Amino acid sequence: MNKVIGLDLGTRTLGIAKSDVLGFVHGVETFRFPPNQYIIARQHVLDVVKEIGTKEIALGYPLHLSGEQSEMSENVIRFRDDLLAMDSTLDIHLVDERLSSVTANQSISQRGMNHDQRRQNVDKIAACVILDTYIRTKENKR
Repeated sequence: MNKVIGLDLGTRTLGIAKSDVLGFVHGVETFRFPPNQYIIARQHVLDVVKEIGTKEIALGYPLHLSGEQSEMSENVIRFRDDLLAMDSTLDIHLVDERLSSVTANQSISQRGMNHDQRRQNVDKIAACVILDTYIRTKENKR
């Protein structure tokens, strides 16, 4: 299995996860950037892509529970398009992330993390959920 990166994009944070060759998902980091300064986040993604040695990215796509696009959905599409403009060899897949934050918060609660730990880890854990969803969906299609 190829290595894949999972991303959970916010307006100030970028949760990053990666998979190994066996398909296991690992949290990498919660990258913080100035509000709406997505160019900094995009450059960081390119650095991570190079460091990990992959071109495949699972990017969380936030929709309303109704399935309709949100304002953040438009930001994610723009982020994807701008990343592809920076490196057209990337293979970026949008992943429905409607319940990833809920799942991440449940995981944090089960681990007994305090408020600061929760704040520092929720985006990274959400990226893990997004990446795991992508990998499992891809496996089920085979």
